[in-house]
Amino acid sequence: MPSTESTLSSIQDLIADEQSFLLRIVQPGLVGLMDGSVSTLAPIFATAFATHNSHTAFLIGAAAAVGAGISMAFSEALSDDGKLTGRGSPILRGIVTGVMTFIGGFLHTLPFLIGSVHRALILAYFVVGVELLVISWIRYRFMKTSFAISCIQVIVGGGLVFLSGILIGQS
Repeated sequence: MPSTESTLSSIQDLIADEQSFLLRIVQPGLVGLMDGSVSTLAPIFATAFATHNSHTAFLIGAAAAVGAGISMAFSEALSDDGKLTGRGSPILRGIVTGVMTFIGGFLHTLPFLIGSVHRALILAYFVVGVELLVISWIRYRFMKTSFAISCIQVIVGGGLVFLSGILIGQS
């Protein structure tokens, strides 16, 4: 079992090497955050609009966030052993991707703990907006993407999924 000192040294080395940090932490984390934030929108909002029940929307959102997190963790860990691409440990990348997917899906699920579905929806809209801006900022900061272009791309993608959830929920 590695010592605490060697683990801290490995983490410091990873953070010190910007390219390694980008490939092993930022990129898998960004993929997870984007997937969790966007892919869970449709089930949560479809449920809220179809049932008008905040508790049911919360349960669906929590299940979607957990399922998406597990799925993305395995997808990332099993997609590349890191040797050919230099992306490092598949276990670390899988954990980062899975945790960030869960966070991205669960943050806009939390408002549905509020008993009033109307109030929960208003707060969830706000949370989704903040999530999309954070994703845009991360892309700007680490991927050197224009913040304005990133906002447009992320908001269009999120908007399409959000709209599909509303349309399905109202049908």
